[in-house]
Amino acid sequence: MVNYRILSLLFLGVLMSCSTLKQQSDPGLEDGVSRELALYRKNVLSDIHYHLDFDIPKERAQPIPTKESIHFKLRENKYGLQLDFRDQSDKLKKLSVNGVVCALKYDKEHILIAAENLKKGTNEIEIEFLAGEGALNRNADYLYTLFVPDRARTVFPCFDQPDLKAVYTLTLKVPANWAAMANAALVDSSMVSDRKTYRFKTSDTLSTYLFSFVAGRFDRVNAKVGKWNADFLYRETDTAKIRQSVAEVFKIHSNSLKYFEDWTSIPYPFQKFGFAAIPDFQFGGMEHVGAIQYKASSLFLDGGATKDQLNSRTNLIAHETAHMWFGDLVTMSWFTDVWMKEVFANFMADKSTERGGNPADFDQKFLIDHFPAAYAVDRSTGANPIRQDLANLKDAGTMYGNIIYHKAPIMMRQLERLMGKEKFQQGVREYLKKFANSNASWPDLIAVLDKYADADLQQWNKVWVNENGRPVIDYTLGKKDGKIKNFSITQQAEYGKERVWPQYVELALYYPDHVKELTVNLNAAKVEVKELLDQEVPLYILFNSTGQGYGLWPVDSAMFDKIYSITKPLNRASAYISLYENMLNGRSIKPLDLLKLFMEGTAQEKDELNLKLITNYIGSIYWAFISKDERLAINPVLEDNLWKAIQLQDLPNPKKMLFKAYQDVFLSKDAYAKLNDIWKSQKALPGLKLFEDDYTALAFALALRDDQDSGILKAQLNRITNADRKKRFEFIMPAVSADLKDRDAFFQRLSLRANREKEANVGTALYYLHHPLRQSGSVKYLGSSLEMLEEIQTTGDIFFPQNWLQSILSLYQSQEAAGIVQTFLKANPAYNPKLKAKILQAADPLFRARKLLDN
Repeated sequence: MVNYRILSLLFLGVLMSCSTLKQQSDPGLEDGVSRELALYRKNVLSDIHYHLDFDIPKERAQPIPTKESIHFKLRENKYGLQLDFRDQSDKLKKLSVNGVVCALKYDKEHILIAAENLKKGTNEIEIEFLAGEGALNRNADYLYTLFVPDRARTVFPCFDQPDLKAVYTLTLKVPANWAAMANAALVDSSMVSDRKTYRFKTSDTLSTYLFSFVAGRFDRVNAKVGKWNADFLYRETDTAKIRQSVAEVFKIHSNSLKYFEDWTSIPYPFQKFGFAAIPDFQFGGMEHVGAIQYKASSLFLDGGATKDQLNSRTNLIAHETAHMWFGDLVTMSWFTDVWMKEVFANFMADKSTERGGNPADFDQKFLIDHFPAAYAVDRSTGANPIRQDLANLKDAGTMYGNIIYHKAPIMMRQLERLMGKEKFQQGVREYLKKFANSNASWPDLIAVLDKYADADLQQWNKVWVNENGRPVIDYTLGKKDGKIKNFSITQQAEYGKERVWPQYVELALYYPDHVKELTVNLNAAKVEVKELLDQEVPLYILFNSTGQGYGLWPVDSAMFDKIYSITKPLNRASAYISLYENMLNGRSIKPLDLLKLFMEGTAQEKDELNLKLITNYIGSIYWAFISKDERLAINPVLEDNLWKAIQLQDLPNPKKMLFKAYQDVFLSKDAYAKLNDIWKSQKALPGLKLFEDDYTALAFALALRDDQDSGILKAQLNRITNADRKKRFEFIMPAVSADLKDRDAFFQRLSLRANREKEANVGTALYYLHHPLRQSGSVKYLGSSLEMLEEIQTTGDIFFPQNWLQSILSLYQSQEAAGIVQTFLKANPAYNPKLKAKILQAADPLFRARKLLDN
């Protein structure tokens, strides 16, 4: 017997379900991956599985024949599909869809698959092609893939968007003496003649930008990382560096892995763990699941490594390991939220180094690591918010920069402070478990955290995440008979509309026999600090004493002659940063006066991180913010000051920092003779440890000041034995040459993409090419360099536009240079707004130098 009532209800339910299905509109066709195309594909595609077979020849110039099959499910089949492939169409050799050979249709960086060749349900696309090489990073005897943010499509056809996660089954055919590593564990390998085939297991679920492999002449070492057997591929040949670094690299990975497993309450979520050290890698590292890539020089440190270098290595490894949960397990839905994976990786890396140590040391390191870098962008008229809009993935690379890597961790720390550490951790754990092996957006995270927060996170989110800039803080202190009668703090936006940055900040009031520190909630444009009423007037006040507040903080002039008597290194670090930022804004202290104040600190500052901070500031002020006449006048005093400080310093790391500062600023013949003797003899001063990389940097510094080109560079080249470092030196040499013709020819060669492949080396070479001592001959390159920027952004990796601009602009101070930048911007009113912002960020020191020098 049929129950017609139940059938009618079921039929009605089906009708209602069908009527509420979202009808997909035509995504259109354009270069890149538009938001419309991404949304369409996300709604119709699922269960994607790539099978890839790359046949990599020994000769770099030979093409790479590749076979690919893509299995997927299709929910709707109205408009066909677009497969992303950004290379020449003649590299595509054969296309089959569901077993039927189809004509290849290619337009606007897409292979077009007609609807009539597809079906609802399971489909298979097979393609034979020559691999694109836009992100293969091929070298004479090794290669590595680097697909972030949208560059998988430059190598193989794919659905290149972060929210179409897939699994990958990879086969690599390579020369017999090559090693290989990929996301997944190795199934087996076989040899036929001089060729070796590596077959890997099917990978975990990954976004296309995380799919990766490394292959080439690498040494391999295997050791434990937690419970995992991990491979480490490297090309380093310096036995001392290998001996001092390899075990430590495994140890740091193990410590990081354990910390994140404990903090997230989620065991390491993938099938394997491994990493490779790449010579001249474009970034510090890249978080490929099972095959993390690092810049080799960041992992392999010599016996003279400073505390800053050791900290940087620890942070880098912790950062990439944190990504396994933040970015790899849970991935942003769209690159609008790429900052989310980076903020968590940086913030969690910082937290992992906090355990078991002095909280003040952690606060100091966090302050020095993040605040100067964040301010460098946020103080500029090109400042961008943490969260930015993105219409097409082809522009995703422009989203990266100091704001997401440095301001975002500051914001996240403020959020943790607002919520409380335990509630913040509970919220993040829920977020990770809810979106594991999937994608999420910033609103998704805020919605989860909001359940654990007492404050209004939506309002807090608006100013900290969705808007750019920083507050300028000022204060009013009223006093009578030695007592404080009123004390108020105000804030206003440095640029743009008025708003309030809600945050907690500490003030330290210094008295002859004690220090009083209090926390203030800056939750309004003007805050009365009632706790200070009727307190004794202090000798001076240090704003943002713990370094957790964000903004341009006032500096008390009464502090200047007492700054080196401040007991806590954290408080001094905060004071140094505030002084420098106020100097740049033309407040409280002039550049030359601040340079002299920091010069005093070279002998008095005993903390290694603080010494690195002030010596960096000394170099910046000396070259960029005082006039040439002031520089020449102060140089003998500065050289003498630094040389004496080197002699007085007992510890090797601070001694090395002071030596590097001396090497940076020297101009006199006497200084040249001293340094040249050290370089020639390779005998450092007593207590100073110098190694090959140090002598290489010293050779470049000497060559910059030797107009006769005495053969220093050729001699240093002959000293270098590692093949990769030798190639790097050969590349940079002409940029440092005393012969202007060599430098002109070097710059002309950069117009060809092939000569910009080693982006880290290009950045270093451009620094020397545009060094203040060479700017009379290099200023002519600025206009052409700006004109190349769009191509740099299109063909280069994510950090290259920023590095390109900073390398060419950061140390100029002339009106001529400022005029070239301003003329370029005026001549291009419709210029890509994100690239324009990058120019304004990089040119900010130049524009500030002009204001300071003109006043």
